[in-house]
Parts: sequence; structure tokens; C-alpha cells
Amino acid sequence: MSWVQSLSSRRSRFFTNPSLSKWLMLVGLAITLFFLLVALGAPLFQSWGWLQDPLEFLSNSPKSPPSGEHWFGTTLQGYDVFSRTLFGTQAAFKVVILATTLSLVVGVPLGLISGYFGGKIDKVLLFLMDTVYTLPGLLLSMTLAFVVGRGVFNAAIALSISYVPQYYRVVRNHTTSIKTELFVEAAKALGASPRRILSRYLFFNAIQSVPVLFALNTADAILILGALGFLGLGLPEEVPEWGHDLKLALEILSTGGWWATLFPGLAMTAMVTGLSLLGEGLSEIFNPRSRA
Repeated sequence: MSWVQSLSSRRSRFFTNPSLSKWLMLVGLAITLFFLLVALGAPLFQSWGWLQDPLEFLSNSPKSPPSGEHWFGTTLQGYDVFSRTLFGTQAAFKVVILATTLSLVVGVPLGLISGYFGGKIDKVLLFLMDTVYTLPGLLLSMTLAFVVGRGVFNAAIALSISYVPQYYRVVRNHTTSIKTELFVEAAKALGASPRRILSRYLFFNAIQSVPVLFALNTADAILILGALGFLGLGLPEEVPEWGHDLKLALEILSTGGWWATLFPGLAMTAMVTGLSLLGEGLSEIFNPRSRA
């Protein structure tokens, strides 16, 4: 059975047998799609006049509680919390998707090469990846963010480094177990080049767990991005970002300005929860044996 048929069979079993994980995955998918629509629609809502400019503060009353004019209130600086919360979704998607994609593009090919060829290449790459993997992700991202500076692409680079070993290890382990299968040996006997074997026979079989890892890493990257923004190491100050907004909100939290921290915090929590539920559901589709 090919990997496509196997995946199709797993999907059919997953959706024909109702389970708690199925419904949780659908909830996670709905939450993720909602935030994606918010990220795509925020600039459009602003152009229609439904949403205030997230950088506008001079025309607003500072430290105003939620009202009909400002649904989520305003910050001590006068920023509209509702507008900045919605635009923060856009910044989160940009950075974390770029970060996880960069780590995937680097980690997957290295895992294929290491698992297939073995030998010294495998030992060197395994040593390097294990060294990076032992470092705490937040600490590594903070160090890199301090070195490369602020910016969307710079923040993505700082986040992506800690996820490369995860893709490498998953793909390498799958490749090591698959390369001894009969269809791979048959391809070698017929004279297929290593590049053809890697791209045609090993790639799709070795990346079956990658979508699960991608969703879970995206959820984790949102938290790390928020921590970097809170520490002043994430995106530029002119870019609305939840972590930076939480840092600004601390100034009025002690005086009763609960709304400035509540709504960005809830948005971050909801988005992380949605992606985590989606990742767990994908895990049951792609890796049903792991749950058993």
C-alpha cells in the first residue's frame, strides 16, 4: 500500500469513528481558521473604517475602559486595544509560519541525507543537532534575537533555529528505518541514483509526521514570540504584537487597567490552544500507533 493510500485509509477511519480527539481537532481547526481570517481581514476592516489604525494614539483618551467607542478599551499610551489585538494576529502568523517553514526547509533535507547515507555525515549532523537540541528554546531564541536584532525575518530566524533539530531527528529516524525496505533495495538494483531514491521513494514516506510537528511548533513559536516581544527583543515597536502589548499594559495593570492585558493574553492563549488541538488531531491521523 502506498503512502497516499495509507494516509487516505487513516483519514477515513478517523472521520468515520467519532472520538473525543476528532472533535477537539475540529475545534482547533475552527479556532485556527478564525484567527487566520482575522489576520487577513484586519487591513480590509481598517480600510473600510471599521477598525482604527493600531498605531493611532493621539486622538484617543488614554486608559479608557471598554466602551462602545473602544470595545477593548485603550492603553496608557492611548492605543486602541481592540485594533492592536486583531493586528497582533497578523504579526503572529507572519513570524511563526515563516519560522517553522525555515526550520522545516533546513531540517527535513538534512534528516534525509543523514539517515540515508549514514557514516561520518550522520555522526557530524547528529552531534550538531543534539548540541542545539540540548539548549532551551527560549534561551537560544533570545540570544539569536539579541544578535540579529528586531524585524519579522530576524525574529523568524531566531525562532527557527531551535526547531531544526526536531525535524531533523524525526525525518532521520524514519529514513533510517525505511531505507532497508525492499522497494528501496529494488530501486538501487535498477540503478536509481541517490537523489532519485531520496526524492521519489524516501521523501514522502519520511515526512508523514512533519505536519503534526509543524502545527505543534507553530503553537510553541507563538509563545516564544510573545516572550521575545515582552522582553523587547521581538518585532519593532511600530508593529502591533501581543508580547509587546502585554509589556506596555503592565504600567496600568496595578491601577485597575485589566483590559489592556486581558484581551491580548486571551488572543494568544486561544490561538495556541487551537493550534495545539489541531496538532494533536493530526497526530492521530498521521501516527495512529503512537496514541495506542
